[in-house]
Amino acid sequence: MICLSKNGKDPFINDFAQGGNFDIVTEVEIDNPEPIIFRSIVKKELITYRLQNNLPFYYMDSGYFGNYKSPKNPSGKKLWVRIVKNGLQHSTVRDVPDDRWKKFFDYTLKQQTFNGKHILLVLPSEKPCKFYDMDLEQWIKQTINEIKKYTDRPIVVRSKPMKREDRLKNTIFDDLKNAHAMVTLQSIAAIEAVMNGVPAFTLAPTAADPVCEKDLSKLESPDLIHKSKLYKWVHHLAYGQFNVHELKNGTAWRIMQKYES
Repeated sequence: MICLSKNGKDPFINDFAQGGNFDIVTEVEIDNPEPIIFRSIVKKELITYRLQNNLPFYYMDSGYFGNYKSPKNPSGKKLWVRIVKNGLQHSTVRDVPDDRWKKFFDYTLKQQTFNGKHILLVLPSEKPCKFYDMDLEQWIKQTINEIKKYTDRPIVVRSKPMKREDRLKNTIFDDLKNAHAMVTLQSIAAIEAVMNGVPAFTLAPTAADPVCEKDLSKLESPDLIHKSKLYKWVHHLAYGQFNVHELKNGTAWRIMQKYES
């Protein structure tokens, strides 16, 4: 495994290298046949090349849940990262135990009620816009126009606060209150919406795809996702993300070898 660490100082990649006893490098040839682990969607050229040429890689980014304030993370620190083999999201639900979910998270998942009033539009941040070659203002205009074809509900637009401390003060959960549905490109907000009983519509591949909609024409009548399916889905996501201690002690690598084959 090649651990690609920006300037040799990426703390999450370095912790993972420690846990697996791997060497850390600051640059690598794009066509190196060895598996490469790296962090951040900004490495578009590397991601695209390895997908197109069927070369193995592991992609690391923010965890799907657990990084907001909660009884098990009272400070709201960024403790969790996801690691995906040959992709950006865990989009296929795997059959895994529920032990990691119960140990680390165990949130109460809400069933959809469809009682909300507005549509929440969550904007993509700069990095996904660059990855998908999108002009943000054009995307906003097109998406709002498309939403208005299918519903007369008011649209509330949420952009991602730049600073993490601002995101902890003005959380996605505040904007999800009284929302009938949420629309986004590929934000983790889709996962947070579904877990809180708000139907999500995503316009690019996300880890929420197994439990959300893609067709905006269904905005007024999204499918009901039963709790049994929701819990199987979050159990699977819990097996794809790891805390900093698990990176360092090798737990992350051991689980990946078993479930990311």
